[in-house]
Amino acid sequence: MHKKNSLNLAKLNFYPLKKILGISAFFHDSAAALIIDGVPIAAAAEERFSRKKHDKSFPIQSIRFCLKQAKLSIDDLDAVVFYDKPFLKFERILETYLAYAPKGFLSFVKAIPLWVKEKLLVKSQIRKGLKKVQKYNLKQLTLLFSEHHLSHAASAFYPSPFASAAVLTIDGVGEWSTATISIGNNSTLKTLKELHYPHSVGLLYSAFTYFLGFKVNGGEYKMMGLAPYGQIESDQTQSFISLIKEHLLTIYEDGSIYLNQDYFSYSTSMKMVPKKKWEKLFQVSKRDSEEKINNSHKNLALAVQLVTQEIITKLAKHALALTGEQHLCLAGGVALNCVANGELVKNLDDRLFIQPASGDDGTALGAALAVCHSHYKLPRTEQLLKEDQAFLGPEFSDKSIEHFLKAKQIKFKKLTQNSIIESTASALEKGMVVGWFQGRMEFGPRALGNRSIIANPAIKDMQAILNSKIKFRETFRP
Repeated sequence: MHKKNSLNLAKLNFYPLKKILGISAFFHDSAAALIIDGVPIAAAAEERFSRKKHDKSFPIQSIRFCLKQAKLSIDDLDAVVFYDKPFLKFERILETYLAYAPKGFLSFVKAIPLWVKEKLLVKSQIRKGLKKVQKYNLKQLTLLFSEHHLSHAASAFYPSPFASAAVLTIDGVGEWSTATISIGNNSTLKTLKELHYPHSVGLLYSAFTYFLGFKVNGGEYKMMGLAPYGQIESDQTQSFISLIKEHLLTIYEDGSIYLNQDYFSYSTSMKMVPKKKWEKLFQVSKRDSEEKINNSHKNLALAVQLVTQEIITKLAKHALALTGEQHLCLAGGVALNCVANGELVKNLDDRLFIQPASGDDGTALGAALAVCHSHYKLPRTEQLLKEDQAFLGPEFSDKSIEHFLKAKQIKFKKLTQNSIIESTASALEKGMVVGWFQGRMEFGPRALGNRSIIANPAIKDMQAILNSKIKFRETFRP
């Protein structure tokens, strides 16, 4: 069998193929992914087409791309799979409000109409969304739902190069779970342990993201980028770590945590934390989004980053011990924390596999894979995609690129393979910034060499030039 993203369909026509479309939508990072007999053919986040960061709308353009890539129609699909179970999530919302009643009544009143209109009518929303993609036979459509953390776990284990592994998922919250430990063995994936809402590593990190003036479910990576500017030897940083552990949470030896809900308000209001209580505890004012960042903000970001790394390390160790496995697969929004991942790599090296699309975009792929192996009981295909399995997006021929440039009246020069490398090296040496574009687009938020901005780090102020003139983002971003 060829590499997964260049599957030779003609060679597999001797038996019926299972064609499954996975979808994530309506919360953040909507995406679509198409697999055929467990082999990913195409996957992309909707934001890559709409150009809206963390786009949560139904992934019409992503689905169109996936179907076009495989030369299929919706009627050709064996199943369409949604990445979580809305009724279980609604159950959690209701039980949480009842547990804290009458506290949080106003946010409950605001949330319920939205849930009834959009979230509980997901089947209808999906069917309507698919109609916007193309006409199809509604009676023929098989619509399935996967649990949120199962989708994350499947996205990590099945594309991994490991025959068996411990699988760790960590995010804000799915239906009830906020972290899970599973064991994967060939085609089976079994959940062994769960951490439940409201105790969540992801929500802990998001609470500090909110307090430091960044947007929740979108600004966490900014706080991660801010953390290295903090001073680890500083008395203030060490004090922040002590205050977090003393008042906000308890960290157990297995990596599970208990969050003191007196210091969090995400269960009862539209805000993550009680502002005045946090300001009194840390002696730091909540930062407004446009406010200048000071040393206290940097130290607080570093403090929660170090606490998060401690939790993730303990969870990883426990996952390996619990399963008796040597290999570890990782997914969930928290698995996008590159700094924490770097700590895991020090001990695990090539025994670690992290899903490149670890956030909710990756659950579209995971949901399809979970149904493929658990519902249809298909055997797991040989994993041959270790080095390029993230490249599942669109690609463009030289001819189509040339046509686009001419249509837009953009000047261009066509180069040979060798001259491209020489020209790029020369440009970097002169301090120029290069947009590097080749092959299929990466699936996930990280630039991995096919859609990348390249610059010379040896040139002073290059980071500032990139941030101010090209990326238009905060000066502290790496």
